Amino acid sequence: MSENSYDFVVLGGGSAGYAAARTAHEHGLKTAVIDGADELGGLCILRGCMPSKTLIESASRFRSIRRAQEFGLHANDIGVHPEKIVERKRKLIGEFADYRAGQLEDGRFDLIRGTAAFSGANRLVATLKNSGETKEITFRSALVATGSVITRIPVEGLEETGYWTSDDVLNAEEIPESIIVLGGGAIALEMACYLEGLGKEVTVVQRSDQLITGSDRDVAKALEGALRERENMTVYTGTKLLKASTDTETGKKAVTFEKDGASHTVVGDQILQALGRHANTKKLETEKAGIELNRGGKVACTPDQRSSVSHIFAAGDVCGPHEIVHIAIEQGEIAADNAAVDLGFSRKPIREIDYRLKLYGIFTDPPVGMVGLSEEEARNEGLPVAVASYPFDDHGKSMVMGETHGFVKMIANSETGEILGASVVGPEAVELIHELVVAMHFRATTSDFLKIPHYHPTLSEIWLYPAEDLLISD
Repeated sequence: MSENSYDFVVLGGGSAGYAAARTAHEHGLKTAVIDGADELGGLCILRGCMPSKTLIESASRFRSIRRAQEFGLHANDIGVHPEKIVERKRKLIGEFADYRAGQLEDGRFDLIRGTAAFSGANRLVATLKNSGETKEITFRSALVATGSVITRIPVEGLEETGYWTSDDVLNAEEIPESIIVLGGGAIALEMACYLEGLGKEVTVVQRSDQLITGSDRDVAKALEGALRERENMTVYTGTKLLKASTDTETGKKAVTFEKDGASHTVVGDQILQALGRHANTKKLETEKAGIELNRGGKVACTPDQRSSVSHIFAAGDVCGPHEIVHIAIEQGEIAADNAAVDLGFSRKPIREIDYRLKLYGIFTDPPVGMVGLSEEEARNEGLPVAVASYPFDDHGKSMVMGETHGFVKMIANSETGEILGASVVGPEAVELIHELVVAMHFRATTSDFLKIPHYHPTLSEIWLYPAEDLLISD
């Protein structure tokens, strides 16, 4: 095998790409990772999960301080120092990124700093980052893990007016007093809650008739209701964006939209465009390899992570269907395992991904956690469904905490009692949901669940109430 010939080539060194490269190396495949980003680490570490949660943690603590009087406490001279928040974020993210860079550069596989495009079903052309030189690389198998990029939405005047993206928020050492957030998905709402948590005026404009599109409507409505009660937040859903503009006298920015047949205009110091992301496939020249893309430019994959070209796999945001880090890592590992089987390095059976335990968390205030089937998905699959919920405003520990927004919801098979899914909107939701993940992993029934001891008083014991309502006697 020549210097530029590999068993397995990974395009992208983020979470999915690194997991695949590590796994391929463990199987003994000669492996290369091609990554042309300015910094190594991938979206989650550099501009996604970790930096956003670092900022949100600061906002959550400031929100608690703002509520001090409610708990019989007194706080004087409180204030926000965005530059210090960002400084803390940069320190932490720098450590995470350095660790990932070390993993990519430790010699287990070749790291090629550059970008790549397919020139055939077994060939790539890599353009080196520093020199601009190109070299041809051949491979027996490959993984596309190039992630996603911010979607630009055609709204009249928006580009001319200018806006922030989530990248700008993550690095903002000065925060405007008012901001209009376009979008109602996880990124939009997490950034909206960060800004509101710091005491800024936030207006959310969502095109869909509910927040977090794809979730059950009662979950979305519970979150929307809680956000509407926030001191500095206004939420509009079911809108059609018409235009954006700038007031030449005040310098403020305006967004005009249609809602319920009427035109509305909201004004703020800045606009945050958070209307989604799409697969980063535009420059890969996938057609030269015969790789089929589906709607949105994502690589079309089968459950074994194969593209339409059987020896080329995909993982992570570039293929979906769920843009979540732990799923991307599993997809990358499955792809590498299957490549190893194809190439004779492993005798294990071909693996396929199972989304039965798909897990989703949103770090809003209150946060949201979901696992398994939603109620709508379960009914659409024709399953015998039973559903029960219980509110936090009637639960002792959440009342003590002063966190009474939201509810927990459990979905079970009405014939067998097996838990099919669960959702929670409320305090520590993204932590609380993991109890149901474990139960569902073992295919627990509601009867099984009720045999598990729960300490009192805790948030976790709230799950007992819907489980009791769904109990089917053994």
